[in-house]
Amino acid sequence: MMRKYLFIAAGGALGAMFRLAVQGIDLYRIAGKMPLNTLLINLIGSFLLALFLTAANDRKKWLPDIRLGIAVGFFGAFTTFSTMCKEIASLIYSRNYLYAAFYALLSIFLGLMSAWLGVLLARKYAANRSRVTKKEEETS
Repeated sequence: MMRKYLFIAAGGALGAMFRLAVQGIDLYRIAGKMPLNTLLINLIGSFLLALFLTAANDRKKWLPDIRLGIAVGFFGAFTTFSTMCKEIASLIYSRNYLYAAFYALLSIFLGLMSAWLGVLLARKYAANRSRVTKKEEETS
């Protein structure tokens, strides 16, 4: 029982370190007032979490504790909804209403599209793998 918490803690530590690394990339000069680092982190996280969970559910070979460590620990620490909300509030507070609205809508729309793409890619990979396995069984 304690093992799952250790996997979550290890995944969380790694996810937080990766987030800090991506957060440190100087994208603010490119975007001006738009917090692109957080957007990038959340889009990557949405895509990879959906890809991982879809693939892990299809394969069933992943131990539940490892899945928790990756999904809850790593991606929970890597993605950052609270930072996104704080940045939107800061944009509103500094009267950048258009940037705030655009950033919120962009985050939601692109986040959903990233997750959908992750699921689609994992399912396509699983379907191709299944076809290859069937062909191999037929030729044996």
